[in-house]
Amino acid sequence: MNTQNKNVQYQCGNTQHQGYLALAKSDQQPTPGVIVIHEWWGINDYIRHRCDMLAELGYTALGIDLYGDGYQAENPEQATVAMNSVLSDIDLASTRLRAGHDLLRAQPSVDAGKSAAIGYCFGGAMALHMARLGLPLSAAVSFHGILSPFHTPEPGSIQARILVCHGEDDAMVSMDDVEAFRKEMNRLGANYEVIVHQGAGHGFTSPKADHNAQKHGIPVGYNEQADQDSWQAMKDLFSSLWGK
Repeated sequence: MNTQNKNVQYQCGNTQHQGYLALAKSDQQPTPGVIVIHEWWGINDYIRHRCDMLAELGYTALGIDLYGDGYQAENPEQATVAMNSVLSDIDLASTRLRAGHDLLRAQPSVDAGKSAAIGYCFGGAMALHMARLGLPLSAAVSFHGILSPFHTPEPGSIQARILVCHGEDDAMVSMDDVEAFRKEMNRLGANYEVIVHQGAGHGFTSPKADHNAQKHGIPVGYNEQADQDSWQAMKDLFSSLWGK
């Protein structure tokens, strides 16, 4: 399937944000829409590529910019500062997530009743946060994401189907964190699934993870099998929800 894509600018409060919109060239309009949330690096070519992959599947995908001005960190120190600037004001983060979701649902190509959020690492945490906020999502998918909550939802408040794809050898998010997440989801009565990918570490979906590990000395690594399996799990979830 051919796709169309473009950079999009949008406003949230006093901050200008630079997103990326990928549209499927399809006669079947409107399509489900998917928010794609970046890693701690910021919105970059990796996120744009994932948006294009979703458009190839027949969805409208919007890569959102949680930092503002399209900021991209060049090293882990910059990335940590940028990420913490968002996490230190979770109300602002929530507002920016809602703004991205509203922008997606307002697209003429999108069926506003069929939307999902996916994210990677920091972005996985934010996708789960959107679900915990009770936003009208069909699904929320976390790839090697942070699992700890930023607030305490009420039981029954999560509308989204949740999929967590976690690397068994993740040095940043432990199996104890996974167990705590399962207990939280059970308490909330959420419809969720956790897939643990054997032999995979943090960042297992990113082909540049090995390069980043060597360059910056951080515990990340690409795992092709886990990357493929987790993407297929997401596709299967979307198909079960939307029939495509």
